[in-house]
Amino acid sequence: MQFLVDLNNPHSELVNTLNNLYDGVYVVDPQRRILFWNKAAEMMTGYSAEEVLGHSCKDDILNHIDENGILLCRSACPIVKAIAFKGTATAKVYPKTKQGRRFPVETHVSTIQDETGEVVAAIEVFRDITHQEEYRIMQEKFNSLIRKYVSTATFSDIQSRIQGGTQQNVPRILDLSVLYLDVVNFTGFSEVNKPEDVVRLLNDLFGICDVITRECFGDIDKFIGDAIMAVFNDANDAVQSARKILETGIPELNRVRQEEGDSPIAIRIGINSGLVLQGDVGTIDRKDLTVIGDTVNTAARIEKSSLPNRLMISEATLARLNDELVNSFSFHHEVELKGKSEPIRLFIYK
Repeated sequence: MQFLVDLNNPHSELVNTLNNLYDGVYVVDPQRRILFWNKAAEMMTGYSAEEVLGHSCKDDILNHIDENGILLCRSACPIVKAIAFKGTATAKVYPKTKQGRRFPVETHVSTIQDETGEVVAAIEVFRDITHQEEYRIMQEKFNSLIRKYVSTATFSDIQSRIQGGTQQNVPRILDLSVLYLDVVNFTGFSEVNKPEDVVRLLNDLFGICDVITRECFGDIDKFIGDAIMAVFNDANDAVQSARKILETGIPELNRVRQEEGDSPIAIRIGINSGLVLQGDVGTIDRKDLTVIGDTVNTAARIEKSSLPNRLMISEATLARLNDELVNSFSFHHEVELKGKSEPIRLFIYK
């Protein structure tokens, strides 16, 4: 068809137009082999057209992951969905540049059909939304800061007025980073220490973690026995919080404990990022505003896989970090999780 003919002509009006777009554009055939790669796609990803033409994303080119860190190129990616339904697809994904850095993009896929209705190609248009994500995170941080200076009722009322009377505490899907922390061998510690010593340890630990979490714009969602679950709008803040706890909080706590003749403790920390459901959970008489979902469960599993006094994160969290923090992590191992088709890649703080 004429579209494909023009696409193969580097001097055609179609090619000139696509190469002058701000957004990245690439075209694939029904087998997802790349037929065209515009200049913006080259600038955003670092891959030249010569390097990708004839290849597929799954050939270690972009390796898109979704918001929960799931690799899309070997499963139902937006292009696959669009081709299957001969329609369109939209998603927020994190491709990987040639230099290995992931960044958020908003992608739109449309199919191109011939006269018989058969799909002959799919065109994907993607836009780097790093700045929009930074603005969203900044807005969430601003809201968190304002909450410290006004009552919850006042803040909720202001939000309701701005949003045109939206009901309070309506369940929402949010993109958050979830941090889990617990004490290594807490059961053994409890068995050989007095109950009041156990409670004192937890109160000291939780107090330190609460202060550091707040300083890093996070919020402790709940205390679970000897464990803490905290949530952050920004994965960078979650990592900074974990670093402060490990590098400052725990050493200081252990210094005081040793001065008082108590044994030092070790902790494990794991962080995962993705979509969570936030809402009121409980009964009519008592409710808890909390977050639930696969992202939360995976964060808990990552924490259990971590090492004493070390921080371990998922690739979904790594994809959300700035360059300085990304370089502070190295791949450690993969872990198989029940209910997931792909293993989770875990990275450890160096």
